[in-house]
Amino acid sequence: MQLPAVPGALAPSLLAVPLAFSLNAVTLLADSPLVLILTGLLLLAALFFIVFFVSGGNLFQDPFFCVFVVFSFTSIVDLIISLEEDGYISGFMEIYVTEGEPYLRTAHGIVICYWDGVIHYGLYLAMITAISHRKSYRNLGLFWLGSVTMSIVVFLLGNLIGKHSSDLSPAFLLNLPYILILIWAGTRLFQQPKALPYLSPEKVAEEQHKHLYQRPQDVGLILLLLLTAAFTFFRGMVVLDCPADSCFEYIYQHEPYLRDPVAYPKVQMLIYMFYVLPFFCLCIYGLVLPGCSWLPDWSLVFAGAVAQAQFSHVGSSLHPRTPFPYQTPEDVWWSFLLTNVLYALGPQLLAFRCLRCPAFFLPASPASLHLGKKHQ
Repeated sequence: MQLPAVPGALAPSLLAVPLAFSLNAVTLLADSPLVLILTGLLLLAALFFIVFFVSGGNLFQDPFFCVFVVFSFTSIVDLIISLEEDGYISGFMEIYVTEGEPYLRTAHGIVICYWDGVIHYGLYLAMITAISHRKSYRNLGLFWLGSVTMSIVVFLLGNLIGKHSSDLSPAFLLNLPYILILIWAGTRLFQQPKALPYLSPEKVAEEQHKHLYQRPQDVGLILLLLLTAAFTFFRGMVVLDCPADSCFEYIYQHEPYLRDPVAYPKVQMLIYMFYVLPFFCLCIYGLVLPGCSWLPDWSLVFAGAVAQAQFSHVGSSLHPRTPFPYQTPEDVWWSFLLTNVLYALGPQLLAFRCLRCPAFFLPASPASLHLGKKHQ
């Protein structure tokens, strides 16, 4: 049975504005964190019922349909928060943010709300459309998985150890269900079959027998990843208070945002150093030796994660809500933007290369090569 069309499936997100206004009014009248949590849970429950009604009960053919529709609603709410905090609108979520989640008023909180309200919302639209037409959305889902995981991990850890740790209220617990949903979503996405083009064993063997010097695009990618890995290690040492003169000069003259006591930039750089840096090394390995079938999937996950992280980091560094001593100096804007854009570009180019020319990464087993005949 056909799942509902996209306009009907997005009905809950159209209710975001009136529901946000209602939540703001309830928070103002109740003045109680417990009432705030119960109201939020009731809204989520109501959303699930709306989704169930719109879909005619058919959403369980693909549980992701329900997840993406509900998350599309939260994306619009986040967009409302960011627009209100930047002064474009008023009277929707001000009381909720002030009383429930004041850390959303930081530059980092505002920027990640923009990302969620625009980029994640666009991904939800694309994936809901794919589900409705029974097409594959696995690649989009993996990119989304990396993006939302990076966003929530940095946000939660920064709230726990940063200067806003004393402002945590029971409303903070509303973020925890995301972690369980992400674990479930990641497991389900990786279990979905891949949609690969058919490639003959001869074509795969030809690609995998090419030496590195015969693949100039891969040489360029490796050089870019090496530079990115070195920059990752350097910024990790900077936030770890390395006493070297170059680290001291960098944190005070190029990226003073790394000193911001909100802790989001420090958490971000440490995640880069301990998780993204090893992945860059594995990517270089996968570009040198053929048959690393894990690389295309994980390149998408890390492409989403780095894209979200760099947008949040650059946006927060330049946002006026960041205290002036921690904002990027105007005389280094161009070098700051260039280095951070190139940093974000590397994983995107790697993911694009893996998707466009997957033959080099396919397993060497002839039997497994014919799996490419299957399409979702």
